[in-house]
Amino acid sequence: MSVAAPPRLGDRDWFRDGRIGRIFDLLSGDGGEARIVGGAVRDALLGVPVKEVDFATTLRPEVVTARAEAAGLRAVPTGFEHGTVTLVVEGRPFEITTLRSDVETDGRHAVVAFGDDWLEDARRRDFTLNTLMVDSAGVVHDPLGGYDDLRAGLVRFVGDPDARIAEDRLRILRLFRFQAWYGRRPLPEGHLEAVARARRGVTDLSVERIGNEMRRLVLAPGAATALIDMQETGVLPLVLAGVGYLSAFGRMVAFEQAADEPATLTRRLATLTRRLAALSQRVSEDVDRVGARLALSRAEQRACLAAVEAASDVRDVSSADSLRRHLFAHGREALRDGLALAAAWSGGRTDVHRRLFEAAEHEAVPVFPLAGRDVVACGVPPGPTVGAMLDALRSWWIARDFEPDEEALRSRLQELAAGAQ
Repeated sequence: MSVAAPPRLGDRDWFRDGRIGRIFDLLSGDGGEARIVGGAVRDALLGVPVKEVDFATTLRPEVVTARAEAAGLRAVPTGFEHGTVTLVVEGRPFEITTLRSDVETDGRHAVVAFGDDWLEDARRRDFTLNTLMVDSAGVVHDPLGGYDDLRAGLVRFVGDPDARIAEDRLRILRLFRFQAWYGRRPLPEGHLEAVARARRGVTDLSVERIGNEMRRLVLAPGAATALIDMQETGVLPLVLAGVGYLSAFGRMVAFEQAADEPATLTRRLATLTRRLAALSQRVSEDVDRVGARLALSRAEQRACLAAVEAASDVRDVSSADSLRRHLFAHGREALRDGLALAAAWSGGRTDVHRRLFEAAEHEAVPVFPLAGRDVVACGVPPGPTVGAMLDALRSWWIARDFEPDEEALRSRLQELAAGAQ
């Protein structure tokens, strides 16, 4: 138990949501009890907005399903053999998991036995800050001292680190991810040593699970420090199947902070792209390798590749360079990502990169107004000559820093067409 008693959460807006009450009512009575567990409790106690709300219950999954159907709710058996049913209440999903203990595990899959002991269920969880629970009255239950650890910023395994990791090797990555988000103190003695002993277990995990953890880790406030721990324990090279550029990653985070570019959900892809590229990518082959290793989406891989290509182009950029020329070549987002990445690659001054990075957010991207049909309309027959003439016209326009307007471009096109005939 914690030395400090956790506050009650019954008066919080998210807790007073009618859908929460419906689930408590559904799972309570006739031998049933339910509590909210996991991230919702942790975030509520930290004052962070609560997103997903998960429940644990003493009821077996088939009983949960029967009660839900009797109440007219949709029940989805998302992990029935492990006791998890997802209830959809007024369009919102809630995971309901029966209390359980692990009977047998190979580090990836577990055979479980259902139970009704809240303490035993808490002891099978990964970190103490994930053992906090809230009952239907809003009372926080803290059987293993998770609240003190949460307040102290201490990410600590429940019990023996080696045993917890052996049960599920994904906990290796979860340890670093939670440390990056919640850790304000070094990991406890023995944790990194246990990770180092078990590190090769991460190669048995699916690329999807690895990718999900790494996406969330690199966006965290403490990502740079957590990645150093991953490198020192030998985990990071296995995760990336290659080299991790820790100094570049640290410079990327510093660049974003100096440019007042916070890691927000609205710009998640841009931040993820920049940070992954800084950590692990210098050439297109790196993008392919990391994309496969972390199961990146096509959009994420395209953004990473565009950033790497733009960074190579603007690595030695100077104040005299035309911002519009680079915007036209790469587009706004890829150029900004490339400028940030080039600054991260550089161990020296980044003032010019930062000024252009900030200016690129507001500068208009030049749009070439003519197309092949305009060349044909000047009497040039369809064929390779059309493309060549467009290229020449575009080069003439770029050389004049995009100043000629559409009228001037059409006049120049007439001259080129006349010379070709």
